[in-house]
Formats: sequence, structure tokens, C-alpha cells
Amino acid sequence: MEEYENLKKILESCAEDIAKAQGGNKMAGTRVRKAMQDVRATAQIIRKKILEMRTQAP
Repeated sequence: MEEYENLKKILESCAEDIAKAQGGNKMAGTRVRKAMQDVRATAQIIRKKILEMRTQAP
């Protein structure tokens, strides 16, 4: 599923910023929060597709 791969990329891309944010870098924290919004939106898309697959199953 393409959306799942996108979700993994989003999480992998913010790993460095999470470490920077823990060190006190405010801009890194902003980037992490934006990435988490992207995670939320992508997860919602995946959830809808899973439900669609379930309703289409015989």
C-alpha cells in the first residue's frame, strides 16, 4: 500500500528532528509537529482504505 510506505518515510524523516527537539531546538520541534500532522492525515487515509477493503471482501 503506497500510503503505508509514505507513512514510514514521514516517520523516518523526522527522527533527526526529534533528537534536535529534545536538545532544545525550537525549529526542529516545529518540524516534528508538522510531521505528526502529516502522520495523522496519512493514517486516516490508510484507515479509510482498510475499511473499504473490508467492505469489499466477499
